[in-house]
Amino acid sequence: MRDPHTVPRLVPAPRAPVDPGPLPRCPVCGSAPERVSWRQCPGRPVVLVFDPCAHRYAAQAPPVLTVTAPPA
Repeated sequence: MRDPHTVPRLVPAPRAPVDPGPLPRCPVCGSAPERVSWRQCPGRPVVLVFDPCAHRYAAQAPPVLTVTAPPA
């Protein structure tokens, strides 16, 4: 007897950028930012601001902050 439930197809994960940086790329223009600032008011989405392009992006969760070693 066949299983009536369908199995979702697996899709490959997106490839990592060739030159990964400590900051995420701007989702609007795709440029590598020099700085990303963020703020959140209670009950509202987080607003990310990418410098120097000054694009704004609203996210539902705050960014995950990590500490990385300085470049050698």
